[in-house]
Amino acid sequence: MLNAVRNTLRAPVSSVVRLFQTSALRQTEKFDHKRIPASDEGVQGEKIVDLDAVLKQKQNIFPTLESDNQLFDAVPYKQLPICNIRVSHNNTIVSMTDHSGSVKLIKSCGMEGFKNTKKGTNIAAQTTAISLATKAIDRGYKTIRVRVRGLGPGRLAAIKGLQMGGLQIVSITDSTPVSWNPPRPRKARRL
Repeated sequence: MLNAVRNTLRAPVSSVVRLFQTSALRQTEKFDHKRIPASDEGVQGEKIVDLDAVLKQKQNIFPTLESDNQLFDAVPYKQLPICNIRVSHNNTIVSMTDHSGSVKLIKSCGMEGFKNTKKGTNIAAQTTAISLATKAIDRGYKTIRVRVRGLGPGRLAAIKGLQMGGLQIVSITDSTPVSWNPPRPRKARRL
């Protein structure tokens, strides 16, 4: 008996077999939100991009000294209109300026009919951007630069809305201010 126990202890690990018992799902069980989706599932239009391959194809993806004079629809880059997107947690304001900075169009989520907390949603930002894009196209703007400022749920949604509205985006710049001397944190709570 003792020799049999010793032999099983010396057995290689790979020979140990564990049995798992599984059962079929019952109809009463609810959908599992925590499961990992299959590779073909996901949001429609979402795609995985290999950045290394994109960078190899487009060598001029980063600006150089000659970028300011590069032509987009027969307009130099430095003279393209700029779409400023100001995003906060409570609202999204989208404005269109010419290259010198004078405001030509302005829209906000409140102007589109969203009230209170709904102004801070990504749907409100996308709707506002689509509305501004249609007005910009009516005025003759086709190709723009985009400048995003602030943190909030409407950052990507506003850019997507400009594309959905029919504008061609040449560059996206993030000009969110970063504080190098932030305010002091609150005093720790005493327990």
